[in-house]
Amino acid sequence: MSEITTMRAVGQDVLGGPEVLRLIEVERPVPRPNEVLVRVRAAGVNPTDWKHRATGAFLGEPPFVLGWDVSGVVEETGLGVALFQPGDEVFGMLPYPFGHGSHAEYVIAPARALVPKPAALDHVQAGALPLVSLTAWQALVEHADLRAGQRVLIHAAAGGVGHAAVQIATARGAYVIGTASAGKHDFLRGIGVDEPVDYRTTDVTEAVRDVDVVLDTLGGDTSVRSLRTLRPGGVLVSILPVGDRTLDEEADRLGVRVVRMLVDADQYGMRAIAELVESGKLRPTIAGTFPLAEAAKAHELGETGRTTGKLVLVMD
Repeated sequence: MSEITTMRAVGQDVLGGPEVLRLIEVERPVPRPNEVLVRVRAAGVNPTDWKHRATGAFLGEPPFVLGWDVSGVVEETGLGVALFQPGDEVFGMLPYPFGHGSHAEYVIAPARALVPKPAALDHVQAGALPLVSLTAWQALVEHADLRAGQRVLIHAAAGGVGHAAVQIATARGAYVIGTASAGKHDFLRGIGVDEPVDYRTTDVTEAVRDVDVVLDTLGGDTSVRSLRTLRPGGVLVSILPVGDRTLDEEADRLGVRVVRMLVDADQYGMRAIAELVESGKLRPTIAGTFPLAEAAKAHELGETGRTTGKLVLVMD
């Protein structure tokens, strides 16, 4: 067991903009039964991080340390952990939303939230994948039952969830339609999009028809209008689980389904993601890396909404 008793983390005492984030020193946690302590090597930054930073969302008032993605090395194991031992390289998503804390040098995780890190990925790549890939996997595979030959519309296809979803859909043999600005269309084709659509110049809900599945990462009016792209019996899966009844009422009128979801930590899903990585069918695109002390800069860049792929914090 290490003699280290403290660690650096990115914390906040108040809600607000990126400027509220600061590097702090806190007590290093100790794993309880069925938990592992992970020395974090890299941790993705996701839209949910800056939303929680600004509003508190599910977590309420600070202080708290954000971060759900993690890639690192097992430092200690709690009582009863048989899956891992110190020195194992692992990656995964901490339980969402209340298992946060990976924007730190060490983090506690339930042993079954993690899986072995694929050798094909370095820690930065592995730290970028869990939340977005689990979101896409659960939306497309578990909720929509996407199958070979079906047509899927993926909004914001060059973003974090979007670019993972494109690769998962392609691996399942689907025909993929993806929205993004024109400058990102070559990128979309490169990761498997069959039909890129420029949402800035094209009314997607008029140009696209007869799809089996819509992955809605945007919400609002886009969700409601996207229902018109579905064939009868099709399904729209929204990763934004809040909203009024308008979406459901319009879905009932059109004879299609709506599923609202939050991503959930899941070892089965993480193993499926690792298998896709190992077979060469899934790779993250890294939009930028930042040291832990520059987490605010990562938030600033992410909030522009113009990044391609994922932002990642890297521990020194």
